[in-house]
Amino acid sequence: MSALGFVGIGRMGGPMARRLIAAGHAVTVHDPDAAAMAALVAAGAAPAPGPAAVARAAEIVFLSLPTPEIVLDAALGPEGLAAGGGALRIVVDLSTTGPRAAKALAAGLAAQGVATVDCPVSGGVAGAAEGRLTLMAAGAPDALAEVEPYLAHFGKVARVGSEPGQAQLVKVINNLMSVTALAIASEGLVLAQKAGVDPATLMRVVNGGSGRSNASEDKIPKYVLTRSFDFGFALGLSAKDIRLCLDEAEALGVPMIVGSAARQLLTVAKGELGPEGDLTELIRPIERWAGVEVRPAGAAP
Repeated sequence: MSALGFVGIGRMGGPMARRLIAAGHAVTVHDPDAAAMAALVAAGAAPAPGPAAVARAAEIVFLSLPTPEIVLDAALGPEGLAAGGGALRIVVDLSTTGPRAAKALAAGLAAQGVATVDCPVSGGVAGAAEGRLTLMAAGAPDALAEVEPYLAHFGKVARVGSEPGQAQLVKVINNLMSVTALAIASEGLVLAQKAGVDPATLMRVVNGGSGRSNASEDKIPKYVLTRSFDFGFALGLSAKDIRLCLDEAEALGVPMIVGSAARQLLTVAKGELGPEGDLTELIRPIERWAGVEVRPAGAAP
């Protein structure tokens, strides 16, 4: 059993690291958030003052960080994993960074003799806590085979390729499709409300027909119709993911007309509600433009 490390124990990384600890693995963790560190140490993790110290203690290190720039600094910066030397053999990047950052990460670590598994995840905070994420994995077959038993603690692993960046591409396409479904469902809800049709009735009909999606089956009933807007994924992070997808599409010469429209709505929502606004609040600008607020029949104002 390999010694494990985890860098980035926030909303997604924290629950995943806890699952490794609960399974009996020795895990060394680092995060700049002192409260997050204290909680994981109380659960049984060993603390480290920085990524380099994690690399000295662990053979396999998982990253779960918010942006490509932070990932590259944590891995390749002056105090990053590559500077630690020591036991490190494999880095598994669970973050969403986009294909180009994944390739840069793999090249930088390969120069230090460290293998990389590109492995972004989908399923949200609840999926991370319950071990039911979908993990998109790409990397050398031997490295993938070694880390797959650990990844199984997080959810189901889908191997999508052997080259760095291939899993990242699948992830950002997935996220763009997810946001697009939420955007059109939000527009449909506002239209129904404006016309006097109960939005809950609309969703029941849609979910029994061909218009259903994860947005209509999960996000809308749980977080929009209830007006809780606490899905747990920030507008700013979603905007970053969509940008990564559209940047890659532009680089490859692939038009993304519908995706670009979804990005515009996301940009408006982020501008109005701030980058920390919840993704399910995407409906709010549409409501404002239409002059209605979506609420099921009989719901309290």
